[in-house]
Amino acid sequence: MLVTVERDRATRVQGDPDHPFTQGFLCAKVNRYLERTYHKDRLTTPLRRVGPKGSGKFEPATWEEALTDIAARLNAIRSSEFGPQAILPYSYAGTMGYVQGESVDRRFFHLIGASLLDRTICATAGAAGMQMTVGANMGADGEGLPWSDLVLLWGTNTLTANPHLWPYVRKARDNGATVICIDPIRTRTAEQCDEWIGIRPGTDAALALAMMHVIFAEGLEDADYIERHTIGIAQLRARAAEWSPARAAPITGIPEEVIVSLARRFGRAKSAFLRINYGLQRHGGGAMAVRTIACLPAVCGHWRRPGGGVQLSTSRTFQFNKDNLARPDLIPGPVRTINMIRLGDALNLPDAGVGGPPVKAMIVYNSNPAAVAPDRNAVVRGLAREDLFTVVLEHFQTDTADWADWVLPATTQLEHWDIHFSYGHLYATLNRPSIAPIGESKPNSEIFRLIAARMGLDHPALREDDVTIIRGALDSPGERMKGVTFEALAEHGWVRLNVPKPFLPYADGGFLTPSGKCEFYSERMAAMGLDPVPNFTPPHEFPETTPELAARFPLALISSPRHQFLNSTFVNVESLRRNAEPEIVMNVADASARGIVEGMRVVVGNDRGFFTGVARVGEAVREGVANAPSVWWTKLAPDGKNANDTTSQRLTDMGAGPVFYDNLVEIRPAD
Repeated sequence: MLVTVERDRATRVQGDPDHPFTQGFLCAKVNRYLERTYHKDRLTTPLRRVGPKGSGKFEPATWEEALTDIAARLNAIRSSEFGPQAILPYSYAGTMGYVQGESVDRRFFHLIGASLLDRTICATAGAAGMQMTVGANMGADGEGLPWSDLVLLWGTNTLTANPHLWPYVRKARDNGATVICIDPIRTRTAEQCDEWIGIRPGTDAALALAMMHVIFAEGLEDADYIERHTIGIAQLRARAAEWSPARAAPITGIPEEVIVSLARRFGRAKSAFLRINYGLQRHGGGAMAVRTIACLPAVCGHWRRPGGGVQLSTSRTFQFNKDNLARPDLIPGPVRTINMIRLGDALNLPDAGVGGPPVKAMIVYNSNPAAVAPDRNAVVRGLAREDLFTVVLEHFQTDTADWADWVLPATTQLEHWDIHFSYGHLYATLNRPSIAPIGESKPNSEIFRLIAARMGLDHPALREDDVTIIRGALDSPGERMKGVTFEALAEHGWVRLNVPKPFLPYADGGFLTPSGKCEFYSERMAAMGLDPVPNFTPPHEFPETTPELAARFPLALISSPRHQFLNSTFVNVESLRRNAEPEIVMNVADASARGIVEGMRVVVGNDRGFFTGVARVGEAVREGVANAPSVWWTKLAPDGKNANDTTSQRLTDMGAGPVFYDNLVEIRPAD
């Protein structure tokens, strides 16, 4: 991103036309970044709570007052009967840079012995599935897409969630490739594809197995690649033999002939590109779903050629020195870890699986759990505890900030140093401050330095400035980081990793698994007591396995991000919200059966809670599915609720990730 600054004020943001991958354009959200940076509600001074928790009533305070009180309260908890593990950090990807998200903050919490946070809210299930199959969440290079002859956009709304990939998809199509979208929702991406296959949520592994059934039965596999670069082919063949298209059709909701056609096209393609995304791993069998799909390119040898393979993420291609960043060596012996998905339980039921002392203090940054965490009602009950001391670092007074004792103003991307990896391309990026911090806002890194100093902590790791931290992150022995230096980044803004272009990570094998091969059979999974061979693991709330629940709540609810929002980020930017309110997209058959018509206000609910929205009726979702584009700030929703009032704290099969889209509900007219 290029920023134009005039008289110390940023006046324009634009994509860098010289960047090989992003090619000069920004997404719809970041195009509005100036509006966010200079927003009238931007926090510019520390705020101290003066009203009841949740009331959102604060008064301005000085940094001196804030630091003094926060330090005293945290030190009191550290020295109490509960000890330092009663302090919990809570953060995720509100800012994705390593400096402002994984450096001084982690060092601070490690030094005081606070509880560790298992940051699972997005990607861990899919990452585990990739790890057990190809060895790491390192997939195909999107810059190879023009060479593809078949593109499957599977569980990804590319035009919303990954728009910089779309020009490469179009190049593939211009070169003769067929582009197919597999998704329960007829997204804006599906509308632009050659074909939409409306799959039932959570059944992706069954489709992948049925495709393999056809591929093996018709001899469309790449026997040479399988022999050289995989293990467990006999077991995979046996498993796929169990999954005929006839068996998979009623489970996936896809006709047999469509499954057969898709399998043949994939098997006959020379270079098929599978772009999968994190939506399809947000159910009980999510990790197994990703693992099963990830086997397909090895079965057909698509890894051999540019434009072939599977991409969930490119993140593990990067080899930043994370030990230098977070300093895990500072952790003082055994410390409990709390899964962020189970925040509701951690705040309300400390003995229900999280163990250790009750959480007495929580410092929230780069996240908005009162809106985005599952089982939101439980989270809010916890935040309402009078004995919970809460500090929030933020740009705005979010839903979570309303429950805080202190809110501290943080800087945006335009106001601080940072360094970034990517999970869609292979370029490291330096983020340099373009303008001075707005008001009294400070970078996260500086806020944690100040809190630490006021608490009496004096360690060299807490005194490093941001540029020193960046240099430490780049001090990596990884071959792929060769040439990615601070000087090169400062000169160009971005540097491609030390890999060929396009990068073919597994063209000649070299998988990052223990065997060095694509593992159709996983000894590690067997040791974990899991099925070592790809299989279909149904969602927790699947009609065929939970018929009584499905009788009461027959619709599968998906709550994928709205095009204008980045989860709960940008919701308060008026030009992106466009005076809209929460919507519920329904299939015309489901709406008609419930007496629901276009524009009617409806209630969506289950035993965990409910929320309301305006019905949008048509053919944009398959029958039996509803979509609630999210994630709304509850304070900006008419009913003060959002989709996470209905989601659960249950976990995925591997990776301990969330199951946001494993959520049966019923919908009725609001009257």
